[in-house]
Amino acid sequence: MGMMELVLTVCALSLPGQCEERHLQFAADVSLNQCVMNAQPYIARWIDEHPKWVAVRWRCEYRGTREKT
Repeated sequence: MGMMELVLTVCALSLPGQCEERHLQFAADVSLNQCVMNAQPYIARWIDEHPKWVAVRWRCEYRGTREKT
């Protein structure tokens, strides 16, 4: 089973222009498309734990494949 990262772009409710990326890591044996399609429960849990933020977009990556800049 490989490691996946769900990359959330979240913005502050009080300052909609203040956005950040959050990385949620988990073990999964799925494709990137399957990860994106099944991400809603993870996003909902994160938002529930961080009520001052809203998720505006998300994507999945295989852990360790992100380019270093």
